[in-house]
Amino acid sequence: MKKILSLVIGLSLASVCFAQTDPVIGFWLSVDEKTNKVSAGWQIYVENDILYGKILSVPDQPRDALATECKDSYKNFPVAGKVNKMPLAGTPFIFGLTQHSPGEWRNGNVIDPNDGNIYGCRVIFREAGSRIPGKMFQTDTLEMRGNLGPFNRSQFWRKTDQATASGQWPN
Repeated sequence: MKKILSLVIGLSLASVCFAQTDPVIGFWLSVDEKTNKVSAGWQIYVENDILYGKILSVPDQPRDALATECKDSYKNFPVAGKVNKMPLAGTPFIFGLTQHSPGEWRNGNVIDPNDGNIYGCRVIFREAGSRIPGKMFQTDTLEMRGNLGPFNRSQFWRKTDQATASGQWPN
């Protein structure tokens, strides 16, 4: 019995440590690919082996701005209540992703609070110096890949710290 209990505790601690050290966990800046300007500061985190992402700040938006462009509700949204009455900051607009491998999470959703559309979502950590066809990453980057049916689009987010993600924007 002691061996089984020790094994269960050991596996639980290993999964917690594994999730906390995954390179996608942390603070990120989403960047508009057309203007190259920061569109939001985010915190990506894991709870109960599920990946979530919440906005911490939006440039030129008050902290209490609401997600008015969103719908009332979305399937499997992790917070009770009307989404279009929730604040932009602090609401988990990325939800339901499960780990495929270290640095890659799949099968979740992302809601674009600018228009209320929901997309399938995959998140991939791209280490500085790594490449994908047509792109080399100079710094640690988070590829946020959204899909709607057969159509896919990636956005590339910059790694940052908590203060910057929370709204202390760089010049």
